[in-house]
Amino acid sequence: MAVTKIHPIKSTLKKALDYIENPAKTDEKMLVSSFACSYETADIEFELLLSQAMQKGNNLAHHLIQSFAPGETTPEQAHEIGRQLADEVLQGKYPYVLTTHIDKGHVHNHIIFCAVDMVNQRKYVSNRQSYAYIRRTSDRLCKEYGLSVVMPGQDRGKSYAEWDAHRKGTSWKAKLKAAIDAAIPQAKDFDDFLRLLQEQGYEAKRGKYVSFRAPGQERFTRCKTLGEAYTEEAIIERIKGRFVERKPKENRKISLRIDLENSIKAQQSAGYEKWAKLHNLKQAARTLNFLTEHEIESYPDLESRVAEITAASTEAAAALKAAERRLAEMAVLIKDFTTCKELRPLVQEYQRAADKKQFRRKHEGSLILYEAAAKALKEQGFQKLPDLYALKAEYKQLAEQKDQLQRQYTEAKRQMQEYGIIKQNVDGVLFSNHRQERDKTL
Repeated sequence: MAVTKIHPIKSTLKKALDYIENPAKTDEKMLVSSFACSYETADIEFELLLSQAMQKGNNLAHHLIQSFAPGETTPEQAHEIGRQLADEVLQGKYPYVLTTHIDKGHVHNHIIFCAVDMVNQRKYVSNRQSYAYIRRTSDRLCKEYGLSVVMPGQDRGKSYAEWDAHRKGTSWKAKLKAAIDAAIPQAKDFDDFLRLLQEQGYEAKRGKYVSFRAPGQERFTRCKTLGEAYTEEAIIERIKGRFVERKPKENRKISLRIDLENSIKAQQSAGYEKWAKLHNLKQAARTLNFLTEHEIESYPDLESRVAEITAASTEAAAALKAAERRLAEMAVLIKDFTTCKELRPLVQEYQRAADKKQFRRKHEGSLILYEAAAKALKEQGFQKLPDLYALKAEYKQLAEQKDQLQRQYTEAKRQMQEYGIIKQNVDGVLFSNHRQERDKTL
């Protein structure tokens, strides 16, 4: 399980970078890498970008931490997962330093990225939505690498500490929910309900939201955080016997058939077997309707359609990756151009200085940044500074193409998954029928 958290860096950027780059924690800096900056001069490069920011704010950078369960991954694999997480979340717009720490019982990544992007010099917006995207991306990468993640459902929205406590049976919220569920059938009204909770040792607090605190618990727990059935209004309705919990809508998408012959659960539970048979009938009907609607009349037709969609998905994925790589390259190019433009007056002053050694000692960091940026531009084939407006216009056009490619890839991937389920259902029915015919001849 990879657990993530993020917080802003408002001061001591150099101190934070030095901490995550500590050789004792990173296998003598073998587990240190960076994008669009050098980790040795990242603080200076970040400050230069910050000076160009269109919006003023207190954040210098953001510090993202990704922790893995003990023994579940190697430092090298964790570092690669961290790199993919940073590249996907930051989309090649923000320079970052990535390190993997191995000094504790669990491997964990540190990603410090500049608060300002390299293309438009706009501040990164860190909020619930952006963190949710980080969380989803980290979970997906963990699944791709075969690592465990918190499964969606009743544990959605819980912190790792709370999820782990619930798993161990030590969660305050889990105990409070059990106490509420036990008290409601015995309560005459809400006041009686409060009395029953207090008899169990809970301290109650009335206000805008009713809250409880168990003996030994530091803070009160608001009932509304326990779920729809635990708000004050819902508890009152439950006491009166009138509460109706909203049920999720029936999923009408086509899903895989259940292999009853190899299902241990079906062999152990007659109720599950009955449900699974009904499920298989529904999926068979939906699969047949799908084949009819899409004019697939034979098994070779289905195989041909699956092959076409798989090829389209592969092609769309390759085009999307190429666009993302080009956007990242252009973002770095724009950054290098901006660096040269910003520091050119300083370089000209250096060239005119009578005591060049003393001048360089005083402005060593900035001169190194200029020389590195100028060298990178020269390696890209630019003998003079390119047109920034033309670069940004090309970047914007490519970003729009990338968004279109993303939509195409998403649709192709959806179709590939859908047809994959259809083919597996058809294969399951054909194989089952073939096996039944074979058994009859024995």
